[in-house]
Amino acid sequence: MVIPQNCKFCIFYDVISSSLIPFKYVFLMFLTNYFSIFLFFLFSVVLSTIIFFLSFFLSSKLDDAEKLTAYECGFNPFLDSRSEFDVKFYIVAILFIIFDLEVSFLFPFSVCLEYTPIIGTQCMLIFLFILTIGFVYE
Repeated sequence: MVIPQNCKFCIFYDVISSSLIPFKYVFLMFLTNYFSIFLFFLFSVVLSTIIFFLSFFLSSKLDDAEKLTAYECGFNPFLDSRSEFDVKFYIVAILFIIFDLEVSFLFPFSVCLEYTPIIGTQCMLIFLFILTIGFVYE
């Protein structure tokens, strides 16, 4: 592109083009570093949208007599289905969640144990101590 020398627009063009150079560099760096992640994200969004609409349009929407019963197995309920649960079930569920979270924190810690500094080990011991207190309390 040919730009005339004595033009007021030329000065403006030079300022704009020189200020866009870092933006172009950052944008190109972004494309080269994160393009594969962007493609994976785009692929997952497109695939999930296709699966969602296919299941919506291809599924049967007719309700039969078996589907409209209280339970799909065909049995009528013996008692009220909204009866209260015993507290023991909630305690078991809470313990499961606590120890599931404990394992999810302990596994990465155990994998990189040789690279973990002393403060990391002390923090993990404090975490285990708090979990033990919670387990004894329940």
